[in-house]
This record gives sequence, structure tokens and C-alpha cells, in this order.
Amino acid sequence: MQKNEENTSDNSVFIGKRPTMNYVMAAMVILNRGTECTIKARGRAISHAVDVAEILIHKFFPSAKYKDIRISTEHLTNDDGKQSNVSSMEIVISPN
Repeated sequence: MQKNEENTSDNSVFIGKRPTMNYVMAAMVILNRGTECTIKARGRAISHAVDVAEILIHKFFPSAKYKDIRISTEHLTNDDGKQSNVSSMEIVISPN
């Protein structure tokens, strides 16, 4: 079971504040291996993740297809002890 978790993280791109093309290239490396790529984002980075997926599929990897899109809410505790809800999204892209 642990090997499966490692494999999942190797095929994931976590979206942050870096330029969009950095994430597009990281996802292309994964897809060029012939494996699925999961683009993950939380909060304000979700719109950035959608941009990455759209650029990837429409401009750089036209044979790729959306396999699954998962949305959820994560309950986090702030430094001051307050609970907050943060939206999260995972976009799974298949190379063919």
C-alpha cells in the first residue's frame, strides 16, 4: 500500500505561486512517461490549476484527456485555533 502512495505523489503536480509554465512543463514530463498526471490545488490556486490543465491539453499535449475532476473541502485549524474551510481540487489527466 505504501508503494501506491509514493507512486501517486510522483505523478502529482502541486500548484502554488510559481509561473504557470513551470507547472505545465512538470505535468508534461509526467505525461510523456505514459502515466496519468494529477494536478492538485487548494484555495486561490484552484483557478491557476485550471489554467495549467487547459494550457496543457489544448496547446502542448492534445492527445491528453481529462480522466477525473475531484473537488472537496478541507477543514484546517489556523494558528490562532480557529477552524476554516479551504476548497481543494484535483484534476486527473490521462496521456491518451
